[in-house]
Amino acid sequence: MKFSISRQNIYLLILSIFLLVFVLLFSFLVLIPEGKEYREQRIALKKETRELRRYQEYHDDIYARLKQLQSDNRHIITAFRTPFNAERFHKKHKVFFESLSLSKIINSPDEGNFYVYEVNTTSKIDSPKSFYNFLDALNKSDWIIGVNFPIHFKRDAELIRSSFTMKVYEAKEEKDRNTTTTKSDAEAL
Repeated sequence: MKFSISRQNIYLLILSIFLLVFVLLFSFLVLIPEGKEYREQRIALKKETRELRRYQEYHDDIYARLKQLQSDNRHIITAFRTPFNAERFHKKHKVFFESLSLSKIINSPDEGNFYVYEVNTTSKIDSPKSFYNFLDALNKSDWIIGVNFPIHFKRDAELIRSSFTMKVYEAKEEKDRNTTTTKSDAEAL
């Protein structure tokens, strides 16, 4: 038996074998390594997405806490930005004293992000209770003020003379804009 294969069939057979070899080589040399790299990158992307979501939740929690603290402490934040005004302080707190005098404001060394002023205060009070009411009023005042020890009390006839030092804190970023106000307050004393 004689098989006769035509030239066209031989070309088709060679072309089919060539295409089969090409497809096999392309699959093993290009597609499979790229598929493996794709799967690795997809796994890495999922891991990074989970991590991003976790950081985003952490950020959202911290941001919500920041906003809550800012709203709870709005008075304190604005107090740090309010420049100290000696005349306004005197008007606001003279009700606690028979007489109140403030001496010159002294710039203290800077403490971190704040400018600090020292104010020497001399006053006459009718009872220690009015002094404690004054301290309570300082906590609600427009400035951040710390009363320093020692606080000297001395009997003067029917009144009590007190003298103490206060530190007034002001945020640095607002200080630069309010320099002229602070200088005029220092001159007023």
